[in-house]
Amino acid sequence: MSIKATCFLLVAVSALSAAPRSEWVHFDHSGKLVYQRLKTGDRIIDFSYAGYMAGGVALPDLPVKKTLAPSGGDDTASIQAAIDQVDGVRGAILLSSGRFLVKSTLKITKSGVVLRGENGAIIEMTGDPHLAFSIGGASKITPLGSPVSVADAYVPAGTMTLSVRDASGFKAGDRVQITRPVTPEWVRLMGMDTLVRTRKKQTWVSRDLTTERTIVAIEGQKLTFDVPLADSYDAKYLGPQGATVVKIEQTGEISQVGLENFSLVAPARAVSLGDKHFNGLQMSGVEDGWVRNLRILDTTEAIGIGKTARRVTVAQVNVTQSVPITGAAKPADFSANGTQLLFDRCSATGDNVFYVAVGPGQQGPNVVLNCVFHGDGHVQPHQRWSTGLLIDSCQTPEGGIDLMNRGSMGSGHGWTMGWGVAWNNVAKSYLIQMPPGSANWGIGNRGEQLRQKMKTYDPGPELPLLPPGIIESQGTPVAPASLYLEQLRERLGPGALKNIGY
Repeated sequence: MSIKATCFLLVAVSALSAAPRSEWVHFDHSGKLVYQRLKTGDRIIDFSYAGYMAGGVALPDLPVKKTLAPSGGDDTASIQAAIDQVDGVRGAILLSSGRFLVKSTLKITKSGVVLRGENGAIIEMTGDPHLAFSIGGASKITPLGSPVSVADAYVPAGTMTLSVRDASGFKAGDRVQITRPVTPEWVRLMGMDTLVRTRKKQTWVSRDLTTERTIVAIEGQKLTFDVPLADSYDAKYLGPQGATVVKIEQTGEISQVGLENFSLVAPARAVSLGDKHFNGLQMSGVEDGWVRNLRILDTTEAIGIGKTARRVTVAQVNVTQSVPITGAAKPADFSANGTQLLFDRCSATGDNVFYVAVGPGQQGPNVVLNCVFHGDGHVQPHQRWSTGLLIDSCQTPEGGIDLMNRGSMGSGHGWTMGWGVAWNNVAKSYLIQMPPGSANWGIGNRGEQLRQKMKTYDPGPELPLLPPGIIESQGTPVAPASLYLEQLRERLGPGALKNIGY
């Protein structure tokens, strides 16, 4: 070993030995991560599968196939025509330095298309309020055969396996959908059966919860998947058939698409969430896409990754809201509604906003890594039970990070997040709460830990404070400094970190 490598190793070992040890994830004597489990077997999941190509793969640099210069007038048609020409070729459209005026939505609907800017390239939104970019295909899931019931009495969060009653219809390589029935028993366990607002009953989760995985191995009746499960499955609350697994065909998605290296500017306006908006990007029906090195100014919502998107990286995107939205309802700068999403070294500035919001009914792993948010806003899963979010080494010094029960807020958002982790962050405040039959962790965070009751708007009996999540090493960061990066290094090696710029 060289002197330089030896010195680096000594510094790394010294730093690890100086930091407190988490009981939930820590290094053993050989430097490997060890996970403590709950009595039910659940653990903090391996989040390293989040991101482009399931993590640890460098974003590609596609060759330029078409170069455009701004016309001085409306450039919508010329940019869209260039996108359409590159469809199926696999390449980039390069926007030269200058200001491009765009009055309607630009659409990328085929694989292999990237819109890239030179230094100084700006897309200015003009005309009526609209969405700047729509990226994605018409994703469709078709079941192949009949669902097979899960045989396990309890499947813990964080596992990569489960057993079915009959595995004969499956083989390695099959894409499957796992369904978690939403039953009255489970809704009652979660305390979500009595939600009301202005004396009207609110419905929390009404549809069964589903997630997709690929089988990588079968041993007897046990299926092993490509990505850890980010929720638990307790047969006591899942009805007579219980959770099920069915083989599927997943079609219509596009891949290898992205936006990079330009500024997107919208008119600064004082609007409410009910008004028409200039919004940035919606990406859905995408597997393996990316958004990197963008500056987004004054869109009401900036980046929305939809529920049919997976393995997407959003890296080094800066969002600025110079005019706060009016009213109580808040927009989201970054919406994480898909799975295996990585928001890496992004930043946002603005008030009365969700910096990162998570929509309903989605399983991770999803990761917010080394992001910086300034203003009176929150990183906050938003509604109706998503699972498996890691907020890792982020800063929101004037705002909050919340893994919480929103109760009657919105339209009965209720419990927003389970099996979530806030790791080594800096924030003004945290609201980390403990859902029934699940867990959320706050580890190594600096900032005030809050306690609150479930939010309700109607008069009634005094509600108790909700139990806090698992809080550890409050005020002092733990080792490893980044949980995601260490999990990635352990799974794929140090080259995976270099591939994503660490």
